[in-house]
Amino acid sequence: MTEKPPREDVGRQPMAWWPVGLIASAATLLLLITAGRYDYHRDELYFRLLGAHPAWGYVDQPPFTPLLDRLAIEFLGDHLWAIRLPGALMLGLAALLAAAIAREVGGGAGAQSVAASVVFGTFPLTAAHVGSTAAPDLLVWLGVSLFVLRALLHDRPRSWLWAGLVAGLGLYNKHLVVLLLLCLASGLLLVGPRGVLRSRWLWGGVAIAVLVGLPNLIYQVANDFPQAEMARALAEEKGAESRVLLVPFQFVLIGLPPVWIAGIVTLLRDPRWRPIRAFAVAYPLMLILLLVIGGQPYYPLALLTVLFAIGAVPTVRWLAGRPSRKYQLVTGLVIFSAIGMITSLPVIPESRLAGSFPAEVNQTIADQIGWPEYMAQVAAVYRALPAADQARTVLFTGNYGEAGALDRFGRPLGLPQVYSGQNEMHRFGPPPDDHDVVIAVLQSPPRWAGTCTERGALRNVAGVENEETEEAHIYVCRLTVPWHTLWPGLQHYS
Repeated sequence: MTEKPPREDVGRQPMAWWPVGLIASAATLLLLITAGRYDYHRDELYFRLLGAHPAWGYVDQPPFTPLLDRLAIEFLGDHLWAIRLPGALMLGLAALLAAAIAREVGGGAGAQSVAASVVFGTFPLTAAHVGSTAAPDLLVWLGVSLFVLRALLHDRPRSWLWAGLVAGLGLYNKHLVVLLLLCLASGLLLVGPRGVLRSRWLWGGVAIAVLVGLPNLIYQVANDFPQAEMARALAEEKGAESRVLLVPFQFVLIGLPPVWIAGIVTLLRDPRWRPIRAFAVAYPLMLILLLVIGGQPYYPLALLTVLFAIGAVPTVRWLAGRPSRKYQLVTGLVIFSAIGMITSLPVIPESRLAGSFPAEVNQTIADQIGWPEYMAQVAAVYRALPAADQARTVLFTGNYGEAGALDRFGRPLGLPQVYSGQNEMHRFGPPPDDHDVVIAVLQSPPRWAGTCTERGALRNVAGVENEETEEAHIYVCRLTVPWHTLWPGLQHYS
């Protein structure tokens, strides 16, 4: 890797399409090859179910990812690989955007290649593999950051309009991009250039973001701000744990911390990067904000990716003329990528996964195991009921993953309709009052459900421990209170 000395004005180098394109293609191909292994993740099952009920929004998230899953299923069929295809493509685009950010700050082919390799980290691969909202959110943050960098570093004020457009579109996937905008604005106030805050182009970008994202605000107002309630519930349930894990997580989110640390240090010290120092300040500000609100430790992933892409430039500059250091960096990238693949993708045979390091450190891997088996166990309980009871039976689950699995696998097994009180699932109920026999998949016998008998706990042949094997039991209950009376009290967010 050879790097030309950066120009005094941090001029952009040519885009290194060949090496960067190969890296992006490799990331996408890797996800496509592994897309059909293991099984659905609980979030994928939930998004698939939500996609069958198109809406402008849901109580726990905006509509983009569920509707994207619906689109993939409509065109490609109801297959696991179909809903994972968009994430694979998005990861390749994320690699291109990371390289483009390195280019904006003067990085040549070497820096752009290092920046693109960030997508082989554990969390980028995990986010893209399971078709979560995190993959499109990564693209949104990188896109906003790219245009903000152009506006600040290269005096291209119209880029603020593009940043606003990307942010507005991003609101249809997650609202977390607002955290990025708040932290960048605070960074501009603290370290400048403050004059840009008076720019009509910047405020034009803000207006575009608000206008494009307005249906999200209308949905929230019309439904009494359900996502604010969702955030509050998450903070109560996981806030303490998230605060403890926040700082340690930063060193494993994308790997090779020296690269993104170099980005922060150079942003603060290099006078040529003075116009974009707000990015260095935005990161600690975001950590402070997340500590206050109890946000999830992975929320800064995309901002760390930006800092990694920026840090690739001084990193490669440091390597110039020092072959031994180049070998160290290449070795580090190879090890970093190998760890990322092993700890995020289904590369270990399912039969050997129980007790393995990846299953222990990445809950997302463990949560992809066992769904068809769990549903077969529920079906066995249902078939054991008398015919008269079967006609009056509904399914009830404690979480949306179980509900989504029963919706996906239950119909071929002849199972009845499934209901749940969690998040958006609560809006799909209540069940009919004359269906007073309940097969409930819950942590403990439901006190509200009258007389209940346990019929077993969920288990998978592979012996992998996950949320279902640790907590879920099957109960047959006979209601003494009608559903319409019970239903309002069964709503819960988590």
